[in-house]
Amino acid sequence: MPNRSSDALFQLIKSLEKSEKRNFKLYAKRNSATEDLKITQLFDAFDKMDEYDEVLLLKKNKKISKQQLSNTKAHLYRQILSSLRLIRNEDNIDIQLHEQLDYARILYNKGLYLQSLKILDRIKENAKATHQFSFLLQVLFFEKKIEGLHITRSMQDRADSLANEVDDVNKRLMVIGRLSNLSLQLYSWYIKNGHARNEKDEKDLEVFFEKHLRENGDAINGFYEKLYLYQSYCWYAFIRQDFLLYYRYAQKWVGLFDKEKFMIEIETANYIKGLHNLLGAHFDLQNHKKFIEALNDFEDFSHSKTVLQNNNNRIQVFVYLNISRINKHFIEGTFTEGLQLVPYIEEKLSEYYLYIDRHRVLVFYYKIASLYFGSADYEKTVDYLNKIINWKVDLRTDLQCYARLLHLIAHYELGNFQLLEYLIKSVYRFMAKMENLSVVEEEVFNFLRRSFRVSPARLKPEFEKLLIKLKMQEKNPFATRAFAYLDIISWLESKIRNVPVQNILREKFLKKNSE
Repeated sequence: MPNRSSDALFQLIKSLEKSEKRNFKLYAKRNSATEDLKITQLFDAFDKMDEYDEVLLLKKNKKISKQQLSNTKAHLYRQILSSLRLIRNEDNIDIQLHEQLDYARILYNKGLYLQSLKILDRIKENAKATHQFSFLLQVLFFEKKIEGLHITRSMQDRADSLANEVDDVNKRLMVIGRLSNLSLQLYSWYIKNGHARNEKDEKDLEVFFEKHLRENGDAINGFYEKLYLYQSYCWYAFIRQDFLLYYRYAQKWVGLFDKEKFMIEIETANYIKGLHNLLGAHFDLQNHKKFIEALNDFEDFSHSKTVLQNNNNRIQVFVYLNISRINKHFIEGTFTEGLQLVPYIEEKLSEYYLYIDRHRVLVFYYKIASLYFGSADYEKTVDYLNKIINWKVDLRTDLQCYARLLHLIAHYELGNFQLLEYLIKSVYRFMAKMENLSVVEEEVFNFLRRSFRVSPARLKPEFEKLLIKLKMQEKNPFATRAFAYLDIISWLESKIRNVPVQNILREKFLKKNSE
């Protein structure tokens, strides 16, 4: 994957659609005295580059000096944003409300106070209807300013009415702020560590969660209060691997949008994330029927105007929809069939490389590696796991650990025994350092160490012994973490029966469905 360019202007220009580029050219010409502008020349130069290279840029554009480049880039950046604002004002409630507030300020500056107040009243109605309370507070403060500086002959008790409105909005914003903080902090914990690793993690998480919930009391009534509350419960349950609770609140999260469908347009990213978590909950519970229903709903939504006409929405849908598509093959045990998704995913990861965060890329690499592992293509498994292992260890340490463990098992399957002795020590040290060693991992490492001294003819009984030991850990909450990342049980069953892992999972799926 190419290195991400850190140049903001390059990223902005590369994100533009053809119609947006055309609109910018027209906008630049209308707002300038001459057509031969340096900013349009710079725009064209950026547009032609595949990767940002300042030396090459200056070499091919002699009219732009190195001393001028910084200011010209800043000017071009502002002009592009201005042109986008003109054609994108209908897409976002924030932009619409800001535009109306701009009109109210213009009228106020003209001395037309009553006209300004009429617009502010309309903005307040719109802001309340769409739950935009942070914006509503701005409007109320502007309204107080007008009432406090000028005699408007407005309704009686206006001061008390405005004061009460401000108090109510402040209370709601305080609750929303606290709950959104809780949701963000829990999500941040997961991105860094993954699932709870031990009793200490679980206890610390429980104390932190309950403390912050108590601070909010019972004042949870509005859309955003409920949204952040449900998100918080989702992250809390998911980290603790309480998948039933996770499902319950993911369903509430999506249900919130089902009750107020207009909010899908306003909070599309949160709706997409809700669908992703609902699918994730069905996957964790192996609820195939409900998973397929939710996946079909997500597929339908992916073709809506809300998604197709918004670059951010398209990218988010690509990420979460394709994770669910891969998960479908994991549930059904159709790993080889799932590999057909890989070329498309690789193509889109390359196309969207400026926009997709490293965490998502790591998840894709791990899932693709798992597809290859289930299909018994261990060399490809190693290739994708190396992409994770060679990355900086600064997030998802859990994924880093299990990538190394799967990498170790793939080399075992390839018969690379000379490499294995070094890998076992290296991976064990890494997992111990990251506090990711449970009974399951310890037993796997012990087996791999012993396997060097066991003849091929005696390996099957050893696999059977390990399988019995690990099945005893399936109810252990801190051991099941390993099973969530690596289906070691199915791998052992495949070794005992001498068939690919996907055959084992396919049989389990068909048996469960027939029952």
